[in-house]
Amino acid sequence: MSVPLAAPPAGWAEADRRLGPRLILSRVVALCVVEIQKLSHDRSELITRAVQPALWLVIFGTTFTKLHVIPTGGVPYLDFLAPGVLAQSVLFVSIFYGIQIIWERDAGVLAKLMVTPTPRAALVTGKAFAAGVRGLAQAVVVYAIAELLGVRFTVNPLRLLGVIAVVLLGAAFFCCLSVTIAGLVLSRDRMMGIGQAIMMPLFFASNALYPVELMPGWLQVINHVNPLSYQVEALRGLLIGTPARLPLCFGVLVAATAVGIAGASGLLARLAR
Repeated sequence: MSVPLAAPPAGWAEADRRLGPRLILSRVVALCVVEIQKLSHDRSELITRAVQPALWLVIFGTTFTKLHVIPTGGVPYLDFLAPGVLAQSVLFVSIFYGIQIIWERDAGVLAKLMVTPTPRAALVTGKAFAAGVRGLAQAVVVYAIAELLGVRFTVNPLRLLGVIAVVLLGAAFFCCLSVTIAGLVLSRDRMMGIGQAIMMPLFFASNALYPVELMPGWLQVINHVNPLSYQVEALRGLLIGTPARLPLCFGVLVAATAVGIAGASGLLARLAR
């Protein structure tokens, strides 16, 4: 049962306006630090989450590399696949963040956060980039597995900074999508079912497994409006040097994240009731 929301004490709204972006940034950093502490206390989660990407790379990737049935422009299929698996791993981590929000609602934590002077947008942004921190940890695991399998990833520091930005933005958007769905369904069981229902279609309707040119026309249309496709394209361009529309990819991810934060912020009060 959720705790009824109380009105914030007098003067907090004025304090909120006075602090502005500095308050938002401090809340975002605080929530990211909390996420890092959770990861440090439960490192086994990183190991268990490494199983699925390892299976994709070791079984699917190496098999199709030998078959040579998917044209990838001279790039070994395993190299082509690895950025897609990385993006899929980040998606898997982020798309279930709504369950954590519902748990916090049931435990009364969310209601307490809602009566602090922290703006709803700051709470959502903090959660979104906390998901990004967890996504980065997952990305490091996938990167290591791919390197062990002989994938030739870049070691250019600037490109790796771009990879970090892409992972953070992608994780933030899918976290916000998850929080938005949680605000609509208000149930952990429903959230779990919907998360599982949309995760694999998002993955298969992207360019993670095969080039866009091989898709049927209707699937290409879905691919062009799928943020995961732009995340994969950016990661592939940054990590293995394939042609990529990086300004477009970053623009789409930034815009999608901003829309996601706005949508999730609007439903946060409903979730806390």
